[in-house]
Amino acid sequence: MKENGSSRKQGAPSPCAACKLLRRRCAQDCVFAPYFPADEPQKFANVHKVFGASNVNKMLQELPEHQRGDAVSSMVYEANARVRDPVYGCVGAISSLQQQIDVLQTQLALAQAEVVHLKVRQTASFSNHGLSPASPSNSRSPSSKFMGSQARPIFDMDMMVDHTSLGMGESMWSC
Repeated sequence: MKENGSSRKQGAPSPCAACKLLRRRCAQDCVFAPYFPADEPQKFANVHKVFGASNVNKMLQELPEHQRGDAVSSMVYEANARVRDPVYGCVGAISSLQQQIDVLQTQLALAQAEVVHLKVRQTASFSNHGLSPASPSNSRSPSSKFMGSQARPIFDMDMMVDHTSLGMGESMWSC
């Protein structure tokens, strides 16, 4: 976090954001000063609104100095989440992200199933014509090999996926 030590020792001390909001004199050993610099007043304002200055002070006093920065970072994150969503806070954000993951995993499974289905149809189509997909005689383009003699294309795209039954309403490829 930012250290305000150099500007606090020279001339008139600049109060940290916490002391400025609380309207008190900022002491040299202010526990808030290293973590709530004067140029970021909203950071402390949100933490104060959610946790209270006294509770934050107690939490920071109880922690070793090397853990205080992480604690302040966590409190700022939770406070900002609580300001945005007073009921659920960061749990609401986590829940929303989990729902997005679930939808994307469903879409991925559908896409993988479509790929498998198309590979099976391609293999079946090749075997119906006496070819294997990896045979050397299949190195030319399929359309040039079967021009006119083939009743239906090799890559028949007749697979239909009912997206509405999955609760997705529209195609998974739309933005």
